[in-house]
Amino acid sequence: MRILLRGVVAMAAIVVASNILVQYPLGTFLTWGAISYPFAFLVTDLVNRLEGPSAARRVVFVGFVTGIACSFVGTRIVGEFGPLVTLRIAIGSGLAFLCAQLLDISVFNRLRKGNWWMAPLVSTLVSSTLDTAIFFTIAFSAALTVLEPGNDVSWATAPMPLLGLGPEAPFWVSLAIGDWLVKLVMALVALVPFRLAIAKLTAKVA
Repeated sequence: MRILLRGVVAMAAIVVASNILVQYPLGTFLTWGAISYPFAFLVTDLVNRLEGPSAARRVVFVGFVTGIACSFVGTRIVGEFGPLVTLRIAIGSGLAFLCAQLLDISVFNRLRKGNWWMAPLVSTLVSSTLDTAIFFTIAFSAALTVLEPGNDVSWATAPMPLLGLGPEAPFWVSLAIGDWLVKLVMALVALVPFRLAIAKLTAKVA
């Protein structure tokens, strides 16, 4: 129960922090939220390893509800270009989080009997890819303007060199690739705290 509670608190904190940090740019294609958000997968994997998939789903549910609350608050805060959180962003972030986290739990559970690093690494890589694809497509793709016709996403759909170097593509595609690459790196980095936390927490239980 103590581990579950810690997971709930950690997940809620990460979701809130990421919703705040996403407002602060980190270069041209990233925000600080791209650095904090991947730790949500670490929390899910730790709870899954220690308490099982059922407990991990509870943690995900708390994160989902927290994200909805953050999106609601964001729609009420008006910045220079309108509400900080548009309907498309709210839908995209909610669906991306829920689908990706549940996929993470499922993949992790299938691989949990393998090498200690396999389940957290593969599940995070697969679910992070889904998370990025769902969020950026729903939030910024020109094909889905029907979701919120009044939301001008021309800045995101404007063509530009991919990541500033490659062939031309909508700007949001560069944002998505940049975000995805960070998630891949963080999936590898997270193996260290995952291993250390598992060793420490299992020692306490013993």
